[in-house]
Amino acid sequence: MGIPTVIEVEDFTKTFGRNDEPAVKSISFEVQNGEILGLAGLNGAGKTTTIRAISGIILPSTGTITVDGHNIVTDKIQASRGIGWVPEFPNFEPNARAIPLLKYYAGFYGIKGQEAEKLARELLRQVDLEPAVRKKLRSYSQGMKKRFALASAMFSSPQNFLFDETLNGLDPEGINYLRKLIVKFKEEGKAIFLSSHILNELENLADRTIIIHRGEIIETLSRDRMRNLGKPVLKVRLNKVDSQAIKLLEEYGTVSVEGDTLTVINLKSGPGSADDVNAELIKAGYKVSMFNVQGASLEEYFFQLVGEKK
Repeated sequence: MGIPTVIEVEDFTKTFGRNDEPAVKSISFEVQNGEILGLAGLNGAGKTTTIRAISGIILPSTGTITVDGHNIVTDKIQASRGIGWVPEFPNFEPNARAIPLLKYYAGFYGIKGQEAEKLARELLRQVDLEPAVRKKLRSYSQGMKKRFALASAMFSSPQNFLFDETLNGLDPEGINYLRKLIVKFKEEGKAIFLSSHILNELENLADRTIIIHRGEIIETLSRDRMRNLGKPVLKVRLNKVDSQAIKLLEEYGTVSVEGDTLTVINLKSGPGSADDVNAELIKAGYKVSMFNVQGASLEEYFFQLVGEKK
């Protein structure tokens, strides 16, 4: 048997006003146990709408969403229990303090008394908020609020996590912590749906990445596909860079020079021409210390793709 699906979205459409264009138009995808599924799109593309619908905060106009086999509309309580959601802009009672608020949340899961207190303190330790437990949440920075939201999401040990631009606003230490935690969740067999405009993070973390534009999925990329995106780029380092070397490489594409490294974009003959380029350089008397053909980055490919859809 294959890995069971734990989040499934089928023909999901969301329209907010009777005369409005749909914010999301008949999209379908699934997130499996032990998988990180990335979601990339411009502001207003439908990323947050999709995540809020999976979390049960808003309801589909049409289509179905199931979590662990439970329909988010008709079996909302059971579906929601299996979700840990960290929104882009967490919003809490500003005068609350961390431990009492977490203990209040614990009551929704039947966790009470000393058990709730112990778990609250442990989760705050895990997200590095122990020094701030006595402070009111209104004094927390945006990054601290996200870490508190993460602690809240972890309370029920859910099988599924939704991260909506959670990396946005975190300092480098916070990004590194969250990155490691997401990988840990994956290794534990959890399903992770990660929306981010930091595309190199999706490139490094995601097993697959959905690109959404104007409410529609325009491409789904596997990890292997993300390694070979767009037109290939050639980087060459030579013992000397002169007009002859530049002229030779210009036969294969557009050349730029930085020190002893030449970059060739818009390769006319594709990656199969690499052996020919290398042979030509050696034949002309150049010593080649680096010769690397690679695809475009996810960010480059993303903007190329959405630019074509305008």
